[in-house]
Amino acid sequence: MSVLGYLQKIGRALMVPVATLPAAAILMGIGYWIDPNGWGGESATAAFLIKSGAAIIDNMSILFAVGVAYGMSKDKDGAAALAGLVGYYVLTTLCSPGAVAQLQGLKPEDVPAAFGKINNQFVGILTGVIAAELYNRFSHVELHKALAFFSGKRLVPIVTSFVMMIVAFVMMFAWPVIYNGLVHFGESIKDMGPLGAGIYAFFNRLLIPVGLHHALNSVFWFNVAGINDIPNFLGGQQSIDAGKAVLGVTGMYQAGFFPIMMFGLPGAALAIYHTAKPENKTRVASIMIAAAFASFFTGVTEPLEFSFMFVAPFLYVIHALLTGISVYIAASMQWIAGFGFSAGLVDMVLSSRNPLAKDWFMLIAQGIVFFVIYYAGFRAAIRVFNLKTPGREDDEEVSVLPGASTVVATPAPAASGSLDDLAKAYIGVVGGVANLAAIDACITRLRLSVNDSSLVNEAEAKRLGAAGVVKLNKQNVQIIIGPKAELVADQMRKWLTAGTTIREAVQAAPISSEQKAATISALTPPPAPQLAVGELILVAPVTGEAVPLSEVPDAAFASKAVGDGIAIKPTGRLVVAPTSGTLVKIFNSNHAFALQADNGAEIIVHIGIETVKLGGQGFRRLAEQGAHVNAGEPVLELDLDYLAEHAQSLISPVVISNIDQFGGIANLASGPVAAGQSALFTLKPR
Repeated sequence: MSVLGYLQKIGRALMVPVATLPAAAILMGIGYWIDPNGWGGESATAAFLIKSGAAIIDNMSILFAVGVAYGMSKDKDGAAALAGLVGYYVLTTLCSPGAVAQLQGLKPEDVPAAFGKINNQFVGILTGVIAAELYNRFSHVELHKALAFFSGKRLVPIVTSFVMMIVAFVMMFAWPVIYNGLVHFGESIKDMGPLGAGIYAFFNRLLIPVGLHHALNSVFWFNVAGINDIPNFLGGQQSIDAGKAVLGVTGMYQAGFFPIMMFGLPGAALAIYHTAKPENKTRVASIMIAAAFASFFTGVTEPLEFSFMFVAPFLYVIHALLTGISVYIAASMQWIAGFGFSAGLVDMVLSSRNPLAKDWFMLIAQGIVFFVIYYAGFRAAIRVFNLKTPGREDDEEVSVLPGASTVVATPAPAASGSLDDLAKAYIGVVGGVANLAAIDACITRLRLSVNDSSLVNEAEAKRLGAAGVVKLNKQNVQIIIGPKAELVADQMRKWLTAGTTIREAVQAAPISSEQKAATISALTPPPAPQLAVGELILVAPVTGEAVPLSEVPDAAFASKAVGDGIAIKPTGRLVVAPTSGTLVKIFNSNHAFALQADNGAEIIVHIGIETVKLGGQGFRRLAEQGAHVNAGEPVLELDLDYLAEHAQSLISPVVISNIDQFGGIANLASGPVAAGQSALFTLKPR
């Protein structure tokens, strides 16, 4: 996995703990609405609500450790979250000022100040990442029978404890350097005052396309560098009394976002609608109204931003610059309001009663001005530079699905159908189950790991209602579909396990009957070759590249002593049945299985070489021994990253072990093959 792909993985895992912030904001916002000046001192109800919200904010570092560990675990298991909690407590306890003084023989006053800040979100994220990696590595390890109780997932918190002891030792020397670097970065911005706030906002928007803006936000919002713009704001009067917050200053890294999200972007949406071609205005209106409302009411901007981010990057840079200017103006004028989720109407209303809110209503006046600026600027730029914003696209030939012939098509209205149908349709859009490696989501986007991003059909995704598709690299893709992303992702996981084919996905797609007919027609394969009586075609059990058995780095397979067949260098994670039959044996280590075909052929699918020594690590069983399966049904799931690192070879033989009872094999595949779809070879009858 590339560095960018790994950072994206951390970014989407961060959304798990960040999702708790709206709860804190609502609880504390309502509490301040009831009692804006007394910190709950004049109202038991207000105190109850404020304290409840503060319980979340005050423990954000723990939530980050637990949430990131859970979010980055390969199967989203609670054992990973528990390991994150255990690791966090071990690390922060060993690196606390008292422990450092004792372990290093220092006087309490000589302990570096950095250790007093060890309980922060950065350390929580670090712990979560380490715990998740340990879970992914050790959750399937089987110990000796005497220690069998501690095998598998029970082993992970134990291993995490010991690893975090080592990390704590390293952190005793590294943390002061890291902390001072973060403080220097934060202070270099903070000391610039309103200008620094504007610079931060500019880069905040620029990082949206790759989903890494959360990493930048943590420096300014979560007290990593002593800025603490959200918790102090939510702390209100108590923070002022404690000298941790300054009226007119705290919140300046947030306030200027309100004019952009509530007014500026809706102005851009109106400009995009007015500049659309007449025949496309109805379609564009439905998209822009929904996206503008989401931006205004909740502050969720991705559906609108991604509608022009890539088709008109010049506009997006202008948008980032205007955001920086807005934040700079609000900070300079000390028009302050804060948010716990995003800068929409809901957060503005809740923020208005907070003691740290100052002249917040002026943000509305500023927003009206920015509405005009966005509308006039976007409309002029679109017309002068003939930008291809939604509704202004040229009619073009588009491939309806990967590998299909082209058909002339114009953009269709956003799809409206059940989540179940949408999930199937998006599986088809990304190239089917064979191309999907992992499915995740954040607030507005599907975050997918694929085997080959070139198979992802952007035109079809937009036909289903997606605002945009981001191909970060060959293995990582994001599809922006709005707030229902997590729900669609859940359904996609269900269909991934079920082994949905591209054809099934297209048939379920909530698109027009004309588009569906054209797509199905384009996907219709050529007539199957006539088979002689008793012949059997086996399909590829895993996506990858077909190679001769002679290339298998194992003498028994290469010499065909085990049986005749072919081998595959896998690039896909899903292993399926190559034909209909009974799973007579799945090895305890899950590295191989034997399938007795309905015609009596005994087929061995062996993933990698010497993989039995991995003890099951890197494999997940999806079917049970003794079950009857059809061709293409899932049997195993592979952790390719782990196997690539630990297996002697990933070349996977697929052989007929009782080949002497048949007439040999023919029509051997070569080159790329897709799991459950590509013919691998033909088994001849005797």
